[in-house]
Amino acid sequence: MINITLPDGSVRSFEAPVTVADVAASIGSGLAKAALGGKVDGRLVDTSHTIESDAGLAIITAKDADGLEMIRHSTAHLLAYAVKDLFPQAQVTIGPVIDNGFYYDFSYSRPFTPEDLAAIEARMTELANKDEPVVRRVLPRDEAVAYFTGLGEHYKAEIIASIPSNEDVSLYREGAFEDLCRGPHVPSTGKLKHFKLMKVAGAYWRGDHRNEMLQRVYGTAWASKEDLKAYLTMLEEAEKRDHRRLGRELDLFHIDEHAPGVVFWHAPGWTVWQEVEQYMRRVYRDNGYLEVKGPQLLDKTLWEKTGHWDKYRDNMFTTESEKRDYALKPMNCPGHILIYKQGIKSYRDLPLRFGEFGQCHRNEPSGGLHGIMRVRGFTQDDGHIFCTEDQILPECVAYTALLQKVYADFGFKDILYKVATRPEARIGSDEIWDKAEGALIESLKRAGCAFEISPGEGAFYGPKIEYTLKDAIGRHWQCGTIQVDFSMPQRLEAEYVDVDGQRKTPVMLHRAIVGSLERFIGILIEEHAGVLPTWLAPTQAVVLNITDAQAEAVENVAKTLRNQGLRVQADLANEKITAKIRSWSLQKVPYIAVIGEKEREAGTVAVRARGSKDLGVMSVQAFADLVAESIAAKA
Repeated sequence: MINITLPDGSVRSFEAPVTVADVAASIGSGLAKAALGGKVDGRLVDTSHTIESDAGLAIITAKDADGLEMIRHSTAHLLAYAVKDLFPQAQVTIGPVIDNGFYYDFSYSRPFTPEDLAAIEARMTELANKDEPVVRRVLPRDEAVAYFTGLGEHYKAEIIASIPSNEDVSLYREGAFEDLCRGPHVPSTGKLKHFKLMKVAGAYWRGDHRNEMLQRVYGTAWASKEDLKAYLTMLEEAEKRDHRRLGRELDLFHIDEHAPGVVFWHAPGWTVWQEVEQYMRRVYRDNGYLEVKGPQLLDKTLWEKTGHWDKYRDNMFTTESEKRDYALKPMNCPGHILIYKQGIKSYRDLPLRFGEFGQCHRNEPSGGLHGIMRVRGFTQDDGHIFCTEDQILPECVAYTALLQKVYADFGFKDILYKVATRPEARIGSDEIWDKAEGALIESLKRAGCAFEISPGEGAFYGPKIEYTLKDAIGRHWQCGTIQVDFSMPQRLEAEYVDVDGQRKTPVMLHRAIVGSLERFIGILIEEHAGVLPTWLAPTQAVVLNITDAQAEAVENVAKTLRNQGLRVQADLANEKITAKIRSWSLQKVPYIAVIGEKEREAGTVAVRARGSKDLGVMSVQAFADLVAESIAAKA
């Protein structure tokens, strides 16, 4: 008798080995029809998997996250099936699941066209409608190599040849197509109904630029028609909000071929930058941080001590002078430890909080660069807190509250929290890890935050909290973090004198709220679709004249407003007032003040707010107060 324990604790007994599909059918026809796979004692399997001894089983459907991943994985295979059906000479390589979808890389004699993509998607739909069963089989490695070599699939044969010779490999067949895969997969192609191919891009075989350039076809797949439609709508909205396009239209910044991965800030964009930086500088000042500044170039020996030279060198920009090797810093923490080490520190000095707007450089691959979201040169609102073990909890509690306040001021109130805990390979005692993880978890509990645990995702030297923003159209941006580090202070011999007179190593908390200022400004641009709140807007108000007779009045009003600390422009262009209003509206300026002859004589302005809101006629001081109130409210 085989006993199967279900998630609700109930047990079903079978006299002989039984498949996942059989168990689902014994529960009900509806579940049998919906079943995509199973989770046997925590391991994902196909519905055809046979259970031969007592086990726990959860039936996986499209409502489960694992089920959605199976749909996407299987749709990648459906894509390869369709390509081979339409283009028999194409060779298939790899096709993994990615965020919100999948891709598959192909080798083919010519580039796929948009018309090809449409034909492939149509063929995928036809194959899905045939509802062909997806069948798994296992072959010894060498047999699998010979099999794919015989098919002319040299890339697949190369992949399999890299597997140890004593291992078997699994293959999945649907109709006329068979592919290498660990699985699991949905039971038939008819389960794949809601997908769309998105684009084609280039990708080197095995990610090596010395290899052939393949064609990577991207797609998305969802559990329902509604989910697919919502995702495509979100992509349309994201396109409208693309920070690269808005950066050009609003004259904020550009990326130049002479400095790939580094931002050229134009005057309006640099104004936004300065507002963010000065805001964060006030956060430093008001919360006990000492602002410091470390050098850009540091000797190789420092990076060897921290371990970066061995593990991170390929991502570092290096140079040589007078037979000494240097690196542009990819992070600020080693420099802060060197500052900390100047002079003897007592336990009474702790916690000691350093903050820096530290410019860092990382040698990101050119294919991974993306506007100002992912660059090679960036500035962090980087902070490091040196403290005792007993101070970890109160510092984390205070930090989470501070981060929430900052995000709210920038317009983000929906935050996701995740605690990454100890990995298998780590340093430090379990007692220390217990204390660090406990402090991070307790800090979120005290803040009333719901959070997830990411088991084993912490660094080898300590756990961390990741703070992720959810934007106006539902996208997630991981920005803030606080990380507990027992290792680097010890490696660089940082110490403090404890109450008992003994020298001890401080704990180092790495923390950043906005992270890369470049990336955060890109997120802000997309969150607000370029319509930045008044306090961040490069130009907060513009004053327009209708005829030349009001030119002097416009300049006087603009000067008055500037003297009150507002960012104001005067537009005296010889154009129709409607054209000027439209031009400034397209620049997303929060307030437009118009002076005609009546306003000039009365010393007033006619005010319009963004969105064509007519606020009527008011005094210059009333207008100044209106703008100032909007700035103060961060509205």
